[in-house]
Amino acid sequence: MTQAAPTGRDGSDDDPFAAIGDPHLAVTDRRRALLAVAGAHEYDEAKTVGVLDVTGGPRRRLLLTSQFPVHAMAFHPHHPLLAVGTGDYDGGYHFEGELLLLHLETREVRSLIGPDFGFGRQVLALEWLNHQDLRVLMAPLDDWEDAAAHREGHVAVVHRPDWSAVGAGSLTSRDLAGPRVPAPRPDHREAARQSVARLTAPRVRHRHT
Repeated sequence: MTQAAPTGRDGSDDDPFAAIGDPHLAVTDRRRALLAVAGAHEYDEAKTVGVLDVTGGPRRRLLLTSQFPVHAMAFHPHHPLLAVGTGDYDGGYHFEGELLLLHLETREVRSLIGPDFGFGRQVLALEWLNHQDLRVLMAPLDDWEDAAAHREGHVAVVHRPDWSAVGAGSLTSRDLAGPRVPAPRPDHREAARQSVARLTAPRVRHRHT
């Protein structure tokens, strides 16, 4: 079941970043001149994603609210899609989360991980290797008698001929099976804040003498 949905924001706010909050992660799509920013509001985690058109001044195109904190985002190299990896440790044993696929034109969002995983998977990193293959780094299912679970994970490459046609809940345990690898949890906040600051800094008009 989809746990997040984009809102119908038109991006006309004076501050297009206001609804996003404090930037925790930012990724760019230079070909389409887009910026995706995951942000957190006071006393919360980074559960809001804004997609902005950065042609000229930044203008927000849509907003997405996730059930879980956002750890990874990646624009598809061909289709107007944004993959969003989310998740959290439940404080007991399980790492839960989602792999969301947001269509940038229709604003439809799909939660791709199927019912094989009762708690989903915490997605830590995403990378499009090409237009058909998505590399997904996930936390282990749980940390029961597994002290390394908080610094290691599993990596899988998911192949789909056409990602724009991938259905909700269609990724199975076979799709997401992969070897155990180191899985650092880097802090992207400073780089994200710098990306936003470069867009919001006032432009200085130089006079020629």
